[in-house]
Amino acid sequence: MSDMFLDLHDVELTTPDLVILEMEAGSRQDASAQLAQRLYSSGRISDLDGFLAQVNAREHQMATGLPGGVGLPHARSEFVTETSIAVGITKYGHSLDFGAVDGPATLVLLMATPAQSFSQHLEVLATIARSLFKENFRESLRRAHDTEVIAELINSSLIFHDR
Repeated sequence: MSDMFLDLHDVELTTPDLVILEMEAGSRQDASAQLAQRLYSSGRISDLDGFLAQVNAREHQMATGLPGGVGLPHARSEFVTETSIAVGITKYGHSLDFGAVDGPATLVLLMATPAQSFSQHLEVLATIARSLFKENFRESLRRAHDTEVIAELINSSLIFHDR
């Protein structure tokens, strides 16, 4: 039973090379494409176009904007080799419409999980969303200006969460 659920303590969901600082994107699709390219380059997804089609289809079904200027595009996909989050912090003055009621996003997290890991997908999504609802967590990500620090913040948010 236990191997059905991933132990989030052992997972490095993001790494500094999956973080884009000063991101400039023309649209939410462009932002997702830039972040997915990082996942592809690091071997975490096997088919860039196939994965992006799934992310955009998911985005089309339901907006993925969260309060506080956050976009959380995501997809479960057979093209994902390892659960991952790529992070984009937009350049000052740039923002992207992810459909949130309170306005556009300046913080974008692209979440990718393997197709078969349904429970893990929900657990990671719920946990990262819970962290992103906290203003101090969002502000820490925006103010970091350091890919190592941002990766550490994301990874540790999944270790120290309340069950």
